Amino acid sequence: MRQDGPDGVDTLPGLTVGAPGAPAGCRRTLVERARWQWRPADGGDPAARAEEFLAAHGLPLHDLARPAGRHDAAGVCGAALYVSAAAGAALVGASAGAANPVTGLPEVVVVVYGHGPGTPPGAVGAPAAPWWRGTFAESWTPRQHADAVSAVRAAIGRGDVYQVNVVGHAAARYTGDPLPALSRLAALPGARYGGTLAGSGWAIGCASPETLVELTDGRLITRPIKGTRPATAAGRAELLASAKERAEHVMIVDLERNDLARVARTGSVRVDELFAVRRWCDLWQAESTVSAAVADGLGLADLLRAVCPGGSVTGAPKLAALDRIAALEPVGRGASMGALGWVAPGRIDLGLTIRTAAVDAERVHVWAGGGITWGSDPDAEVAEAAAKAAPVRAALAGG
Repeated sequence: MRQDGPDGVDTLPGLTVGAPGAPAGCRRTLVERARWQWRPADGGDPAARAEEFLAAHGLPLHDLARPAGRHDAAGVCGAALYVSAAAGAALVGASAGAANPVTGLPEVVVVVYGHGPGTPPGAVGAPAAPWWRGTFAESWTPRQHADAVSAVRAAIGRGDVYQVNVVGHAAARYTGDPLPALSRLAALPGARYGGTLAGSGWAIGCASPETLVELTDGRLITRPIKGTRPATAAGRAELLASAKERAEHVMIVDLERNDLARVARTGSVRVDELFAVRRWCDLWQAESTVSAAVADGLGLADLLRAVCPGGSVTGAPKLAALDRIAALEPVGRGASMGALGWVAPGRIDLGLTIRTAAVDAERVHVWAGGGITWGSDPDAEVAEAAAKAAPVRAALAGG
C-alpha cells in the first residue's frame, strides 16, 4: 500500500490542526504521523484501503459498534478523512462525471495524528505571503445553468428521476499564501464543519453546516439540509410555508433514512427532527436529523459506501441522479459535495463539503448549486446558487 509522508500545511510550527471535528482539547498538541492519498489511477477500493491504512496506524475502525477505548494522551489521537464526491460515486459504481478541476487534489486523503509536545502560547509560523485573488470566471453562464435545471425537470417529467442536485463551478487566479483566506472561510457563522486540510500543492477550506454522518455513543446521525431563503423574518416565513421546499426536503430525508437502514440495526432508524430552520451566514436553511443504532460489525468502509456521496447533493434515486449529474455538469465537483472530518475508534464526525473552496498552485475554486424538483424555477435556482456562493467568495476576497 502506497502512502505519502507528512507534507501538509497544517504541520508547520505554530499552526493548530485545522481538520473539522478534531478534538478541541488536542488541537495544539497534534502532530501528523502518517498520510495516505488515493487517486483513481491507484486502483483498488478506496474505502477498504482507507480502513486498512487506519488500522495499520493504530486506529481500528472495523467494528464501529464497539465502545471507544480510553483516549491515549501519549499515542494516536485520530485522523482527518476527506472523500471527494467523485470517490463517493466510485464507491457506489456510478460515473465520476467531469474531471476534477483542482490540479493535484487527491480524491481520498487520510491523515493520522498523534500527540506531540504542544505549541507554545503565541508561537507563529513563517510570515504569510500577501494574498491576492483575481476575479472569478464561471464554468457556465447563468443561461447554461438554467438550461441544466430545465433538463432535470424534463427528466423528472419522463419519470427518470425525482430530484437532482445541480452544481456549478468557478475559479480565480491567486497569489500568496492561501491558508489564511481558507481559514477565514472556515470561520463563517454557522460553519459546523469549519476547517482546513492541506497537502503538497493543494488545500481545502470548508464552511459547511451539514452533517453527512456522525457516530456518537453507538448511534449514527445524519442532518440533511434542503431548502434555502434569505435570513430575514419574511424569508423564514416563506421557507416554512413553501410546499415545494418541504416536498424536496422530505424526499431527501427518506433517501437518508434508506441509506442509514443499510448499516443500522433493524428497526432502529428514526427521524428525530423534521424541517427545523437553521441559519448559515445570511441564509435560512431547513435541516432534519435522522438517526439509527449502528449495526454490530459495521466497519468504516461499509459506512462510507452507504452514505457517500451524500443524498442531499445527489438526488433521488441516487444512482439515476448521479447519471444526470455526470451528463449535465461540465466541470467536476472537486473538493465540494464530498466528506471532510474526523475519525477515531468510537467517534466519527464527517461534514458534507458544501460551502467549500479548494486551491491548487494557481487557482482558487468554489462550487454552489441546489436540488432540482419538478416545482423548480430555473432562474430562481440560479439565484439561489449565487446566494450560497456569495459568503464563500467574500471570505476569499483578495487585497
